[in-house]
Amino acid sequence: MLASNVVALVMAAGYSRRYGKDDKRCAKLADGRSLLAASVAKAEQAFPLLRVAVRAEDDAKLLGLAEHTPLIRLHQAHLGLGASLAEAVRALSHDAQLNSGEAVAILLGDMPWIKQETLLSLQRLATRDTILRPCHEGKPGHPVIFGRTLWPALETLTGRTGAKDIIRDNAAHYRTYAVQDAGTLIDIDTPAGLVVPEHTTPDEA
Repeated sequence: MLASNVVALVMAAGYSRRYGKDDKRCAKLADGRSLLAASVAKAEQAFPLLRVAVRAEDDAKLLGLAEHTPLIRLHQAHLGLGASLAEAVRALSHDAQLNSGEAVAILLGDMPWIKQETLLSLQRLATRDTILRPCHEGKPGHPVIFGRTLWPALETLTGRTGAKDIIRDNAAHYRTYAVQDAGTLIDIDTPAGLVVPEHTTPDEA
């Protein structure tokens, strides 16, 4: 049975302007799933507590998500990643079903190639007062896991700035975990990225 002290927060409210005119969250992978659905499914395999942050107006069915997928509908998504993170974490903090959550793993909705083994390992290492991040070949990747004591700082984010400043300002609480998983570095920015990369197999993806 999986531990339940880490909440997976899949951020999927961005506008993906680099991808082109189409909504990349709906882009289909080779197995027919949408990009977002595949990313959420990967998170669900490792985290029994999960929320998916989407825009207030989004149709979950059009995004390829199952009816039971627990959503956080964001009203500040147009203001940027920082504003979205702040709104989403505030929702987590006020969610009675997540009182047991000791940390939040912030995943991106366009990263379906992360290995389940990596997510499980990170979950086991997470604590209430640390920031934990996977590192592949010296490069920091995703997800980033913030202990609950850092949630108030996340709730103060604004605009397009992500959580880099929080990591910098809390260097004493920052930990990296070396992984053999290139999927922690790969987010899909163009249609070409929808192809399963060489480091995985279709079964892993």
